[in-house]
Amino acid sequence: MKQRIKCFIYTRVSTSMQVEGYSLDGQKDRLRKYADYQDYQIVGEYCDEGKSGKNVEGRPEFQRMLRDIESGESGVSFVLVFKLSRFGRNAADVLTSLQRMQDYGVNLICVEDGIDSSKDAGKLMISVLSAVAEIERENILVQTMEGRRQKAREGRWNGGFAPYGYKLENGELLIEPGEAEVVRVIFEKYTTSSMGTQKIAYWLNERGYKKIQRHNNKLEAFTGSFIVGIIDNPVYCGKIAYGRRHNEKVPGTRNEYHIVRTEDYMLVDGRHEAIVTEEQWRIAQGRRSNTNQRQPKTHSLEHEHVFSAILKCPICGSGMYGNVNRKKKGDGTYYRDYFYYACKHRLHVDGKRCDYHHQWGEDIIDSAIVEVIRKLIANPKSEQEIRNRISRSIDTVELEKELEVQQKQLRQQIGTKDRLSEQMDRLDYDDPHYDRKYEDLQERQNRVYDLIAETEAKIADVQIRLENVRREKISADHVYQFLLCFDQLYDQFTDAEKKIFMSSFIERVEIYPERQPNGQILKHIEFNFPVFYQGVETKEICWDTDGTVETVCLLSKIRSAPHIDIELDMTELDVTKAETKATYEEIKTYVLEHTGLKVSHLYIAQVKAKHGIIERDCYNKPKTEGNHVPQCPPEKEKAIEDALRYFQMITD
Repeated sequence: MKQRIKCFIYTRVSTSMQVEGYSLDGQKDRLRKYADYQDYQIVGEYCDEGKSGKNVEGRPEFQRMLRDIESGESGVSFVLVFKLSRFGRNAADVLTSLQRMQDYGVNLICVEDGIDSSKDAGKLMISVLSAVAEIERENILVQTMEGRRQKAREGRWNGGFAPYGYKLENGELLIEPGEAEVVRVIFEKYTTSSMGTQKIAYWLNERGYKKIQRHNNKLEAFTGSFIVGIIDNPVYCGKIAYGRRHNEKVPGTRNEYHIVRTEDYMLVDGRHEAIVTEEQWRIAQGRRSNTNQRQPKTHSLEHEHVFSAILKCPICGSGMYGNVNRKKKGDGTYYRDYFYYACKHRLHVDGKRCDYHHQWGEDIIDSAIVEVIRKLIANPKSEQEIRNRISRSIDTVELEKELEVQQKQLRQQIGTKDRLSEQMDRLDYDDPHYDRKYEDLQERQNRVYDLIAETEAKIADVQIRLENVRREKISADHVYQFLLCFDQLYDQFTDAEKKIFMSSFIERVEIYPERQPNGQILKHIEFNFPVFYQGVETKEICWDTDGTVETVCLLSKIRSAPHIDIELDMTELDVTKAETKATYEEIKTYVLEHTGLKVSHLYIAQVKAKHGIIERDCYNKPKTEGNHVPQCPPEKEKAIEDALRYFQMITD
């Protein structure tokens, strides 16, 4: 029996193409019929819904198809698309992607255009039509932008969420009285006082002004950046601006763009009512132009605050910022710069602004964290574990199985939908029950469409999770490769390079409010990727002495090993045999889950002492002589005793 030729089908639709009638279902139906006619076997379907054809980076399904082709596992010979414009609208991307496919013996067939890249004239036609498609895309963009520009000329709101202080009704901006009052206060304070944007935000928050949360601004409190956005927006003086920002291609790249501000933009009278006068707005802009100047750095040009924002305030938990203390000598020269980390006191704790004022020298904090990393990789076993992780393949079996199940379910649902369409086509129009039968089939088909949409959403979710797992593996490997050479490279790095690496490697660093009696500063480090500490794979290291032993949390994000060998010297830990049965946190958790009671470490220590489990010196003792020590209530004592029995720490 002759083996059937295998193929993939790829479909894409963007918002603009809905108008042209190239629906996803229409494309899929046409491609399946073509495959049936040619006796091709469809072994994979890929669909990018609502994705532009300007480049391949924004099309996850297209990229997945190319990866599947390069894996060579499917054995396909062709990729079927409805039209070349569905494959792409960027000539360079189209030809590059086609070349990647042909390197693995796979060709492109554009069904509606009648193009087959395996034929002599096929690739020439693709070159010509892809250039035409790119020009067409640019024309669509120009037409769309011209429509928006015309709306702006007419003074109409150009789409998007209404700015703070306004609401949208039937496409028109109307004043929202409560929010508008705040906008007036902001302009009044900025134009008639010396208060800056941060000070105005603080003033509003302190005086009880409430910022109404919106779909485009979820922060509860006023911030300096929010105040800047209000002041800079000409909509508040009754104007409509167009083109204040635009996408600009990043030099040296093909498909990378960034948003840049435009100095000369369209500004016209709007149809909406102004909240402040034009004179107020112009005064505000004059002040902004005088103060919105970034001061050039004149001292310590190479210095960077390596752990700024990563280091957390021990009181409010917000990111600490880096600053410098610079003083002049009597002769006019400067002393050596003193760099430090401090809290900006932005957050409130128990209704009061954070009052942590300790300034930590950056050299102290930086060296403490670097020393931890050096110790992590100094152990030969840790180094070997890092090498093993780099060479380890990621386990995506479960996700791939889930994807396969969903794709199979989608194919079944599409088949059901197609069969219902065929039944509707075969109905006899002269049948007296034609209308009722047609409506019944239509209703069943609508339910199937709902199921198809639900399944497609599940498939998209699984694909995103798969992509995230693969990306995390790549990022982690880069960090691990550097860790192997940390001692040789780190001291040679510039501060900027150190900051980039630490931001990639470390999620957060917590410190004690004051240096501990044993000299300890660091309280907790959370890493972005697993590290190997004391024989355990973990994402966290904690030196908090609230528990009985140093805490190490096992990460089992993908799949942990069947067992982990840990060597612990019990004499060094200085714990009794009974203490090793359960930690204080485990006892507290057991009591809470089984009785609903909350117990403290003090109560647990009292009950343990009552049963002969004596704690070490200075453990849970009052700080001064004569202090009253609360005693454990009877019901909590009984609950703690039950927990001790459960953990086999007492037997009576």
